[in-house]
Amino acid sequence: MTDTSRAEIRRAEDKAYWRKNLTLMGGLLAIWFLVSFGAGILFRDWLDQFSIGGAPLGFWFAQQGSIYVFVALIFVYAAVMDRIERRHAADDQD
Repeated sequence: MTDTSRAEIRRAEDKAYWRKNLTLMGGLLAIWFLVSFGAGILFRDWLDQFSIGGAPLGFWFAQQGSIYVFVALIFVYAAVMDRIERRHAADDQD
């Protein structure tokens, strides 16, 4: 295999890695947006008919829920990126 073809394969693998990374980040940011802006602001009135610990659900999402979801998304991102990086590291060994 020539150096040019190896470089092209490497570039394609790098591009696939970043595409997966950006897709993951975009999806997680969309979830966070829906929870923080959607549940905390847009759907607050509808969610307020339910409650958590005596607080209306819309208020809870605006004050606490979006923070909890954000922290959970950090762990999800770390776990999924670990899996993606292992897969790409295994591809580099070939």
